[in-house]
Amino acid sequence: MQTARTLKEYREQLDEALSEPFQRKSLDAFATAYRESRAKAFAELDLPGLIQAIGASKDTAMADLDALYTRFKERAEQAGATVHLASTAREANALIADIAAENGCSKVVKSKSMTAEETLLNHFLENEGLTVTETDLGEWIIQLRGEGPSHMVMPAIHLSREEVRRLFTEVTGQEQGQDIDDLVKVARRELRQRFVDADMGVSGANFAVAESGTLGLVTNEGNARLATTLPRVHVALVGLDKLVPTLDTALQTLKGLTRNATGQAISSYVTWITGANQCAASPSGRKNLHIVFLDNGRSALARDPVFKEALRCVRCGACANVCPLYRLVGGHKYGHIYIGAIGLILTYFFHGLDKDKNLVQNCLNCQACREVCVAGIDLPRLIKETQVLVQSSRKRPVVNLLAARLLTNRKLFHGLLTSARYLQKPVTGNKAYLRHLPHAFLGKQDFKALPALAPKPFRSMWKDVKPHVPRPRYTVALFTGCLQDFVYPQQLLSCLKILADQDIAVELPLDQGCCGLPVHMLGEKEASRTVAEHNIGAIDPAQFDFILTLCASCGSHLKENYPLLLQDTAGSQVKVKQFSDRVIDFSSFVHDVLGFQNLSFRTGGPKTAYHAPCHLCRGLGVTDEPRGLLKQSGLAYEAHDEEETCCGLGGTYSLKFPELSAEILSRKLDLLEERGYELLATDCPGCILQLRGGAEKRQRGLRVVHTAEALAERKEG
Repeated sequence: MQTARTLKEYREQLDEALSEPFQRKSLDAFATAYRESRAKAFAELDLPGLIQAIGASKDTAMADLDALYTRFKERAEQAGATVHLASTAREANALIADIAAENGCSKVVKSKSMTAEETLLNHFLENEGLTVTETDLGEWIIQLRGEGPSHMVMPAIHLSREEVRRLFTEVTGQEQGQDIDDLVKVARRELRQRFVDADMGVSGANFAVAESGTLGLVTNEGNARLATTLPRVHVALVGLDKLVPTLDTALQTLKGLTRNATGQAISSYVTWITGANQCAASPSGRKNLHIVFLDNGRSALARDPVFKEALRCVRCGACANVCPLYRLVGGHKYGHIYIGAIGLILTYFFHGLDKDKNLVQNCLNCQACREVCVAGIDLPRLIKETQVLVQSSRKRPVVNLLAARLLTNRKLFHGLLTSARYLQKPVTGNKAYLRHLPHAFLGKQDFKALPALAPKPFRSMWKDVKPHVPRPRYTVALFTGCLQDFVYPQQLLSCLKILADQDIAVELPLDQGCCGLPVHMLGEKEASRTVAEHNIGAIDPAQFDFILTLCASCGSHLKENYPLLLQDTAGSQVKVKQFSDRVIDFSSFVHDVLGFQNLSFRTGGPKTAYHAPCHLCRGLGVTDEPRGLLKQSGLAYEAHDEEETCCGLGGTYSLKFPELSAEILSRKLDLLEERGYELLATDCPGCILQLRGGAEKRQRGLRVVHTAEALAERKEG
């Protein structure tokens, strides 16, 4: 991908990707099929236990990196290999070029290797006068096209068979058909002679086993075995992060790698290479084996208290498989060399700020990548931390400065919202949506109706609606969030209706402010920390049994990120833990704590769908509770297979990347309309802003409500 200099240029590249129908259709079909195949592959395994084991073993290995390298080098050289260590990508490439020159090699066959992609090895060797041929089918295709991989496992997934047919016709000089088996035969015929003629084979490795000096290669084609056995010289380029202590450790990781990558219990080929084996093409009768380990920042990352987690990555590509943005635009626009969520992180360290400054902003924080990571990497957190590094390395955007200034000053922010209620009247009248906005102001947000601020915020109603409970079962602090306080107070009023007669004392600490997620998403870590400190001061957790929120995004941020933001603040740990432990979402509180006591609902209701907010189902791990509430309330709830797919809002994301936000929303609404849903319930006001705004724009009869509103509408009495 040509690196975009500005965010505007990057958005233009994304627009180009959105206009590629085959790629979008292919990635959409793959994403849908992947969910099912992965679930089947892990069905009989303890997946959480396996994830924990893989993550722990990788952490242990990275903490012992120097010793593992020393042990591997000793064992491998005892078996006849020569082991090198390259500090940088250029040094690794130069070492391999020198090995070729020393051995009189001119023709290189290469099996698939992301580490070689990282160093741009092909370009380097070709500039040195060598002929390099990729032998993985997908890699060979993109090499012929002059492209990089669009996926770490399936590099040519973005191409149609017609594009491959035209390419093979051009390469062979003979007209080719579209039959896949025939096209594979063409590739096999073209590549076989390259294997025979080659004097050097280059590979990567998935594992480097220190106890025996053994390399492990995981592939689905036989090309890697040909590339590592036929030529007289074999060079393996291996990242230091592939070092593992024992074969058992490697096999444990392998159990998760293949299932997570492609839904296979095991790949077609798992190859183990120990030392310099026999080779008929070599004058000595034995293979000339060189193993080049690449550092390129890995040893420093292994010592970093936060980013060392990135070295757990097993290169399965699953974080791209489930990413709604990759699903839309593909890897060439959602990565530099490394694709998907892990690529947003590694690009900064391996290829620099300039390559990552726009990419790292293109994250919805939907957390699907964290849920699917077989090594348990907290990818969303690392992406935000990378964004913090990017922000600190350049001039901060004006929007960041303004957001940080406003959200760290609760009185200023709330005062501005109060004033805006009056300033909006020329474009709202008495309507619930902003109307007649100039296009320059609206930007590209016209794919949804934008809500007006409520005539009266919830905090101004509080003294009139506060319930009086003389003998409460529980005392609850209500964390309102900005949207529900100033835009959707009806959602909070619905909550009070559900809690009425339940002996719940509800308090509204009026000094609370924004949860801080918007500035957190902008990479403004200091502002995010300041907001967290303010809110924990405003809501003393020791005084309450629960801190109740109706906003999944607020709840996830309060519970997950506050402890991380304040972990180094002296004296705060007790309060932070008390605070995060008491945070609970509305559906969990009603379903699990209240247990529907003394609640009765009218029977019969419209056909109802549920949208699972990302920060609820993945951030808080709440899945069954809201669905259970909808069923028990008498609504005709019917599940669908895209319930947990992001709506595309992502807070400030939809302002930066409105085209992608609009496309994700459109897909979601299309599905709901096609299946005839009349009502859509969800547990996040941000999702409601997106989904209700889109439905209002379409005017096709779909109502979008908060789960609390859905229940309150049906409650009897």
